[in-house]
Amino acid sequence: MVKTASQIFGELTFNKKAMKDRLSKEVFAKLLATVEREESLDETIASDVAHAMKEWAMENGATHFTHWFQPQRGGTAEKHDAFLSYGSDGEMIERFSAKQLIQSEPDASSFPSGGIRSTFEARGYTAWDPTSPAFLLEAGDTKTLVIPTVYLSWTGEVLDMKTPLLRSMKALTDSAIKLQKLLGNTSVKKMKVYGGPEQEYFLVSKKLHDTRPDLCVAGRTLFGAPPAKGQQLEDHYFGAIKDKVMMFMEDFDTELYRRGIPSKTRHNEVSPNQFEVAPLYEEVNMAVDHNLQLMEIIRKVAEKHGLVALLHEKPFAGVNGSGKHFNWSLGDDSGTNYLEPSDSPIKNINFLLTLGAILLGVDKYGGLLRAVVADAGNDHRLGANEAPPAIISVYLGEYLARIMDEIEGIGTNVNEKSLANINLGVKNLPKVAKDTSDRNRTSPVAFTGNKFEFRAVGSSQNCSEAGTMLNLLVSYGYDEISRRLSARKGGNVKEKAILVMKDVLKETKRVRFEGNNYSEAWHKEAAKRGLPNAKNTPEALDLMLDKESVELFEKYGVLSKRELHSKVEIKLDAYIKIKDVELKAALNITRTLVLPSVLEQIKSLGEAGKASKSSAIGADLKVVSGLYGDIKVAIAGLEKAIALCEKEENLEKKAKLYAKNGANALSALRTSVDEAETLVADAFWPMAKYQELLTIL
Repeated sequence: MVKTASQIFGELTFNKKAMKDRLSKEVFAKLLATVEREESLDETIASDVAHAMKEWAMENGATHFTHWFQPQRGGTAEKHDAFLSYGSDGEMIERFSAKQLIQSEPDASSFPSGGIRSTFEARGYTAWDPTSPAFLLEAGDTKTLVIPTVYLSWTGEVLDMKTPLLRSMKALTDSAIKLQKLLGNTSVKKMKVYGGPEQEYFLVSKKLHDTRPDLCVAGRTLFGAPPAKGQQLEDHYFGAIKDKVMMFMEDFDTELYRRGIPSKTRHNEVSPNQFEVAPLYEEVNMAVDHNLQLMEIIRKVAEKHGLVALLHEKPFAGVNGSGKHFNWSLGDDSGTNYLEPSDSPIKNINFLLTLGAILLGVDKYGGLLRAVVADAGNDHRLGANEAPPAIISVYLGEYLARIMDEIEGIGTNVNEKSLANINLGVKNLPKVAKDTSDRNRTSPVAFTGNKFEFRAVGSSQNCSEAGTMLNLLVSYGYDEISRRLSARKGGNVKEKAILVMKDVLKETKRVRFEGNNYSEAWHKEAAKRGLPNAKNTPEALDLMLDKESVELFEKYGVLSKRELHSKVEIKLDAYIKIKDVELKAALNITRTLVLPSVLEQIKSLGEAGKASKSSAIGADLKVVSGLYGDIKVAIAGLEKAIALCEKEENLEKKAKLYAKNGANALSALRTSVDEAETLVADAFWPMAKYQELLTIL
């Protein structure tokens, strides 16, 4: 009998049920206090938790455990240790101690630190994150207990992506509770941030994939002539799912459910062989950890089906790339969602002030939202007519925008009548927003009924940085509203809050845009409004080191100035290395695969021309021979660009050289290679072409 999703859900996770079954009531209650109410971990329970975790893991076949963390190089990292230990008489026993659960010491020397540590200074620490449940990693019959952790330097400085997210959640809780107290709400103890990353990906035949060194090495095609049929017919989006893909998706969902990952939606995306999986929303720390697991699981399941899952932001030119729309919302421990209006006046005020906080944050620090999604892959996607532009703006929707205009237009004498009109609109908002308000797919930060959708995150990226930045921006916005609210004398808090919102809406109008973000007119208008528009990663990262940006991170205790500089250095270094790999891979592919195939075509045409004496064949031979020369010239140009980039020692200048000179040289080479692909016989061309990659599975 086939088990349902609910029956297998979380069977590989040390979840609440597993904890409750194996822990005493007292220990279970103390652990839940840490997980759900953010109380300090009572270390006296660690031994009991470690023992229960080990017993559960071993019952399910685990022999090893690992601390699982998120280094700034991207992805995740793990070092496996056996449960094996010496007993009191020297015999071998299985043991997992409290110390092993709480802390570990992986070698930190080879992880990027951005200058915080010297290479020879190897000590780094992982520390258990009890708010994210342990789970089992499977590899065939082998199972390993995986413990989500933060990762810190020996000096205590941040070396990972999870720690800033957790710090930003604390900052947001502090700022939100301060505002709630001003509004007269003293019952809130904790804020809850929710996330839901919609993951886009491509599937390609493994057999075809393996003919493409560029896909194998760089994760994207460096060459490829446009196919006759790409996405122009728009027949793939939400189309019928092919049987082979459906079988993959079913297995994929099953593996997600077993790990407690609430996969909800699956469908065809815009480009051929592009798909999406979307989860139910959950608390953001869990959502990020689950998405990182998802990215590993999708690759393994795809391989079992003879497929390769591509998570690069732009694996194919000329068709849409892949993003990871990050849905973000905020609530408190009472269950209230601050981005979903209700009939209660005080909660309507919460909704309005949360919108105001977001607008204030984006208005002052919008460039940082661009910076945290900047990398070599996402540069191919942002700014194109397939993804939000690099200009960060906020879309509220026609109806909500009208409500904001009404608030902005009221006079200084707020009375019950004017408030009643506004409240009437807000009370009706859930119905109108969900049923008749359109969705702006071109906006980077769009309100979608009861949450904001940040659409600029790349498909391969860790969502923790997006979550961290949104949390920080709203923390700043809440604090600014609290300051203004406290400064207003007289009147009731509701009236004062509306007047504060009136000022906020006037001041932040430049970041509100309801139109087509792809249009040239918006780019010109955004420039007039003074909105930043970083074209590539090096430009975007400049914004992260502005004086005000550094002050923001330091004020809320998320990253110190030294940690922030470290992060930017790591990002620049990664950008340079990715670009360098791509350029050198392009050279190697062209020299060893493309040029020999062109020579085969020249040889074939030459022999045919001798046999037939046809002038047409002679003309073809001249064209292909000319292309051979063009490719050689382009190779020389790329070699020169690489040498220029490698010569530069300054990290920022080097990244900008790769972004400009390197990209231009590769583009010139690609133009000639792609033209050659259209003229060389299939029998000679050494790599699978776009038409095959985008249609055959």
